[in-house]
Amino acid sequence: MARSGERKTQILQTLAQMLEGPSAERITTAALAARIGVSEAALYRHFKGKADMFAGLIDFVEDTLFTLINKITSDEQSGLRQAEAIIGMLLGFAQKNRGMTRVLIGDALVTEDNALQTRINQIHDRLEAALKQALRFAATRGEIAADVEPAAEANVLMSFVAGRWHQYAKSGFRRDPAEFWQQQWKQLTAGVIA
Repeated sequence: MARSGERKTQILQTLAQMLEGPSAERITTAALAARIGVSEAALYRHFKGKADMFAGLIDFVEDTLFTLINKITSDEQSGLRQAEAIIGMLLGFAQKNRGMTRVLIGDALVTEDNALQTRINQIHDRLEAALKQALRFAATRGEIAADVEPAAEANVLMSFVAGRWHQYAKSGFRRDPAEFWQQQWKQLTAGVIA
């Protein structure tokens, strides 16, 4: 018999695996319970409801992404390379976490509690803020042109990432989000680098 923490992790992992399917079918607690081999009541011993399960996935995404961003910004001394590494990490995260990509684009949350989508929007805003901070740091180091507005460039970069995430999920996970990344970085920063 699995302990409470192990069962909770198993539920979240199974939910994430179910989200990896190429179709955007709504996941029910009955289907989730059947996949794990427990009753629906067993799910509710660990979570208040499906929204609480999705909140657990969002917690995982948020913790993982911002831990990695903090590592990048503390290890990398170039603001421009920080921004490049952050975007590369975000694209790589999607490659490795298909189900979480569907959460990040809100696709898995369409029929769920609106508060979940609000949290995803806040994560996107924080990701854009991290890119803006890296670009501001690049500006103080003279790495980007003086006329580049870090907020505007960060918005372009975050829009690029979100677009690649959408393309990946909507293609049934066939379009690699990091495909052409190195060439696209050069295009995205053309006119930006000092």
